[in-house]
Amino acid sequence: MNKAIVIGNITRDPDVRMTGSGISVCTFTVAVQRRFANQNGERQADFIPVVCWRGLADNCGKYLKKGSKVGVSGSIQTRSYEAQDGSRRYVTEIIADEVEFLDRVGGGENRQNMGGAPASPFGGDSGFGDALEDDELPF
Repeated sequence: MNKAIVIGNITRDPDVRMTGSGISVCTFTVAVQRRFANQNGERQADFIPVVCWRGLADNCGKYLKKGSKVGVSGSIQTRSYEAQDGSRRYVTEIIADEVEFLDRVGGGENRQNMGGAPASPFGGDSGFGDALEDDELPF
């Protein structure tokens, strides 16, 4: 079984290209914070390369940008190639089956509403009290 699930933020704008046969491919890197702090009390991050194909690639290129929060589900793939200096390079990446856009709709300035619907179906105050930030949640 080969299944990877990561949640994090995109480190730079996604790169969308076309293969020679006209298939869309999108690549980006997700910064995933480690669960525990190191000895200095700092939480480090891992930078996970992600590859999307076809329609998923088109949607990621259209709606995601640097800093976007995403959930990625897919399989881990390792490949190698020969660099210009003749050395062998290895790349481990996630080939995405699903990419979930996790930014809150209307959650900040300059954020695009990806669903096309108003931020609140009630036009303003949703009637559920003040919005909580992620770090205020009890879980």
